[in-house]
Amino acid sequence: MTPLPILVAPSILAADFGHLADETKRMELAGADWIHVDVMDGHFVPNLTLGPQVVQSLRPATTLTIDVHLMIDNPQQYIPEFIKAGANRVTFHAEAVSDPLAVVRQIHSLGALAGIALRPQTALELLKPALTELDLALMMTVNPGFGGQVFMPEVLPKIETLRRIFSGHIQVDGGINHATAASTAAAGADVMVAGTYIFRAVDPKQAVLSLRGKAPAPEMKKSSDSSTQSNNKGYTA
Repeated sequence: MTPLPILVAPSILAADFGHLADETKRMELAGADWIHVDVMDGHFVPNLTLGPQVVQSLRPATTLTIDVHLMIDNPQQYIPEFIKAGANRVTFHAEAVSDPLAVVRQIHSLGALAGIALRPQTALELLKPALTELDLALMMTVNPGFGGQVFMPEVLPKIETLRRIFSGHIQVDGGINHATAASTAAAGADVMVAGTYIFRAVDPKQAVLSLRGKAPAPEMKKSSDSSTQSNNKGYTA
């Protein structure tokens, strides 16, 4: 199977929320491919984050793909709102629904591309019934919604197995940096989600290139720099 080119999707949860349009433009100028929006409901995962209003505000600010990751219960209830707001791609967790294929078909019927996410401990079997109609599979490389975590290398064999049976996008999210992007790409992943690694880089363009394996890791801004925000994702990104 021919390797797909590496795409980079900065997560706006690491952006300065007071200047989201400017931050999105900064990511465009850095060479990002997609803008990643993490949505948490306080139930499926403990944290509470963004809603469709944020997607709606971002849509006129960028021509990039808006890639929404729903870490919520009952995602099928909210999917229409996010697509109406301007999401190009919507990914939901297989663990949150009883029929993943039906939700994939719902997303497609509304004109967006569909992804299924799996927690690190969840077996690939859960997404296999939808694999032939799926556009993207997201392999979480940390447990979503819990703080103080680092990249989990035990997910790499799952990515390798998935790549042997799936030709679409394989996205990774959690603890992604220069080194872990290289290891996940070698396993078969082609879409890298990163938050603070890009937003807190002195040179975001270098950060993006480094995730593609085309530059060394960037120098990072000091954490006390008021122009950067802490990572709100609840895990290392």
